[in-house]
Amino acid sequence: MNSSDSLSQIEVYAFVGPAGTGKSHRATHVAKQNGIDYIIDDGLVISRGRILAGRSAKSEINRLRAIKRAIFEYPEHRDEVVSYLTNHAPKKLMILATSAGMIDKITSRLGLNAPVKTIDITEISTAEEIEAALRERREKKQHVVPVAKAQIQHNFAGKLVSQIRGFFRGRDKNEASNTIVKPLFSFNGKVTIGTDAILDTCRRLLGEGGHVKKIRELDLETYDDKIELSVEVDLTLGTQSALSIAKALQKRLHGGLSYITGMDIRKVNIRVNEIFL
Repeated sequence: MNSSDSLSQIEVYAFVGPAGTGKSHRATHVAKQNGIDYIIDDGLVISRGRILAGRSAKSEINRLRAIKRAIFEYPEHRDEVVSYLTNHAPKKLMILATSAGMIDKITSRLGLNAPVKTIDITEISTAEEIEAALRERREKKQHVVPVAKAQIQHNFAGKLVSQIRGFFRGRDKNEASNTIVKPLFSFNGKVTIGTDAILDTCRRLLGEGGHVKKIRELDLETYDDKIELSVEVDLTLGTQSALSIAKALQKRLHGGLSYITGMDIRKVNIRVNEIFL
């Protein structure tokens, strides 16, 4: 059985709710109710309080990288998790996410089926419990990971605050344990990347390869942590067509900016103004 066949056999469940509403705290309870042994939460594959594969988004030094880690944008991270799921082929798997859109991104990147069931945090917690969880997040900037403290110490770069027992107690001391953590991005201050820095990076990327004779326009639009870039250039062809060069530039800008800034590159538009043979 190949990778896609193995992954297609996994029954996927989604557990969604805005950040800080208590999903990770409730995850083990929800999984138990639905007969699910495996959970994907913030980049980790977890079962019975143990980390089995992946890397925690909460180990990242800034929020942008944490988001990219959580949706498996980093190839080595994604490949590790896909390999684990392929080899172990759990019958049921629950994915925690802030929205249905995030679930779609994760299932698409990991090659998993669409969820057979979506569970909203409002079905599990009362409005008062959700508000209390949000208040804790705002005031203390603490996060819950559904993993035993001993398991997460080697996977987390921030501060371990405390450990709490979950809803179920089994023979395994790790089972149903939650660890409260404070990620680096919660107390290291705000990370801001200036527009000039992004534009300078674009010019450097466009200069690679020697095909761009002149950059005529370079416009940048930002939407929260997303970037939309419009470029107008003169090209020197050499042995390649203008179309192939433009596509290569588009790919280089998209991949390079995404890697260097950690931001989501929503669109890269390339317009060729003049061609030189």
